[in-house]
Amino acid sequence: MDIPNESAGAVLDLTLLRTFLEVVDCGGFALAADALSLTPSAVSGHIKRLEVLAGATLLDRTTRSFEVTPAGETLYAYARNIVDLEREARARLSGTRLKGRLRIGSSEDFAGAWLAEVLQAFHRGHPEASIELKVGVTADLLRQQARGKLDVVFGKQCARVQDDGELLWEEDLVWAWGEDKPWKPGRQVPLAVFPEPCVYREAAITALGQTKQGWVPAFESGSMGGCLAAALAGFAVAPVARSQLREGLRALSRDDGMPDLPMTRFYAYLRSAEPAVQALVAAVRQTGQRRRFGR
Repeated sequence: MDIPNESAGAVLDLTLLRTFLEVVDCGGFALAADALSLTPSAVSGHIKRLEVLAGATLLDRTTRSFEVTPAGETLYAYARNIVDLEREARARLSGTRLKGRLRIGSSEDFAGAWLAEVLQAFHRGHPEASIELKVGVTADLLRQQARGKLDVVFGKQCARVQDDGELLWEEDLVWAWGEDKPWKPGRQVPLAVFPEPCVYREAAITALGQTKQGWVPAFESGSMGGCLAAALAGFAVAPVARSQLREGLRALSRDDGMPDLPMTRFYAYLRSAEPAVQALVAAVRQTGQRRRFGR
């Protein structure tokens, strides 16, 4: 689609940017229209106008879906920052910054890969709020939340949940292995896994069982860092979210004789609707979207 070029000297309207973010985050025009209390045709009009101002196609549309173009991915990252900064400025000017202590539970992979960026974004807008963090297995953290010890839990599942968990994002679950290590598993696949219960462990064992491949828990640790170290050393293969892959690791695939793993889904489990909790969840969701389109 050819876009008329009005980008020279054009100002990117904040309302149009918000609509664009909502369409991408919701995954569709109709859902974005509901979230924004607009008609689908109005949302479509906002996107068309934004494309004219940007001088580029942002979404490749088909009858039932769309794909974010490279230009759209670039604008998404900037638009998210612009909208976040505008919200932060309004909060500071109106004196509505949050105070008090938030008790957070987090799976280790979330804490290791995402939490620093989340806290930075949250602290910019709410510097007087404090956080108490407990890292553990999602199932254990949810039990602590049920006893009133945690306000919000950020955890993972390999299946869609039907309870009060709010889906934040999805990503591939992969087999992590040392990049420079030969892969010759023999009759049994050596696994680096968390102790039970662990959704990644369960997903790995199920996938291997479906292809009738043997396995052995060659390395067991309650630390994600430990499991990744075992994979890096070529001692055992670790089922992890793709965002956990670091330098020196690669993802094994069918070409290596390994079965596909399911998607892993990150959820927020809220015990209350306090503004501080909602603000933190919003920071997590925005960080996930920035990572998704800021690669």
